[in-house]
This record gives sequence, C-alpha cells and structure tokens, in this order.
Amino acid sequence: MQSSTIDRHSLVEDALALLWGTSFVALGLAIYQKAMLLTGSSAGIALLIHYATGFGFGIVFFLINLPFWYLAVKKMGWPFTIRTFVAVVLFSVLSRLTPGWIDISSINPFYAAIIGGGLMGTGLLILFRHRAGLGGFNVLALYLQDNYGIRAGYFSLAVDLVILLVSLFVLPWQQVLLSIAGAAALNLVIAINHRQGRYVGMS
Repeated sequence: MQSSTIDRHSLVEDALALLWGTSFVALGLAIYQKAMLLTGSSAGIALLIHYATGFGFGIVFFLINLPFWYLAVKKMGWPFTIRTFVAVVLFSVLSRLTPGWIDISSINPFYAAIIGGGLMGTGLLILFRHRAGLGGFNVLALYLQDNYGIRAGYFSLAVDLVILLVSLFVLPWQQVLLSIAGAAALNLVIAINHRQGRYVGMS
C-alpha cells in the first residue's frame, strides 16, 4: 500500500537542484547565443533586448523579473518566492560566466536549437520539481497549472511563440524558425514530464 506521507526535499537537495537547474539553463542559453537563436519567456525577452541593444543579458533579465515578484509572493507563497529569487540570481550570474567557461568554435544551428532547448527544458524541469522557477512567466505558468490545471509547458509554449514572432523585427526569419523548433523542444520536456500527480516529492 502506498504511503500518504510526502517525502519532501531537504534543504541540501533544494540547493543542489537550484544549482544544477540554473547551470543547465545557462549552458543551453550559451549555445543559443553562439547560434544567434532566441528562447522564450523572460529569458527570451532579455535576450531579444540584448541582441537589439547590446545591454548585458544578466542585468536585463533580472530587471524584467521584478514585476512578477508580487504574484509570486501573493499566489505561490514565500518558500517558492525565495527559491525562485535565488534561482534568478544564480542564473543571472551563470549566464554571464558560462560563455567564458566553454569554447564553441562552430555549431550546427538546428542541433543548437534542439539540444539547447532540451537543456533549458531539463533545467527548468529540475527547478519546477523543487518548487522554484526563473521568475517572470515561469511564475505565471506554475500558478495557472496549480490553480486551473493549465499545463505549464503548453502555456509557456504559447507565450514563447508570441515572443518569437516579435523577434522577426530583430532576427532573420531562418533564426526565428530554428528558435521555434527549440522552444518546442524546451516546452515538450516540461509538458511531458511535469504534471500534477506525477511527481509529489515537493518541499
């Protein structure tokens, strides 16, 4: 008989999950930057601003997330908000450092889209399963899934498609098409693997 007691994550497990999750997303983003691709959500908006203006991605990403903290505190609670804040800070730092830690001389754009999207989706999945996110639309996606049963992956995919369509004003259409393929890979990882009732080891 299955026990009704939830085996919650320990503080160490949560800390490692935040580190691994943000590292995966930062690596996927570094691959995207090398191939001049675009992701979605808040990171996609920050990356689009980075491409268009040259402003540092990490700072822009952190600033974009500020309006979403109210929703996080009011609707998701302080534990989620604190973990998410730590994840956002970690990702902002790692997204700046990771490109200096790896040297990619060339990469096939289609492979970059799929593997980069898969890495970012896996990183977000790790964060989601430890009741954290990367702020912005991740907070809204988790809120809608928890309260209205709307799959976080499908909602995120819809948001990503809107952002990618706007990116046609900044990036060549070939890059946008590849970015859409990457967004599909990213969000399919989340949609397939993150469902209510499938994973209960949450803190």
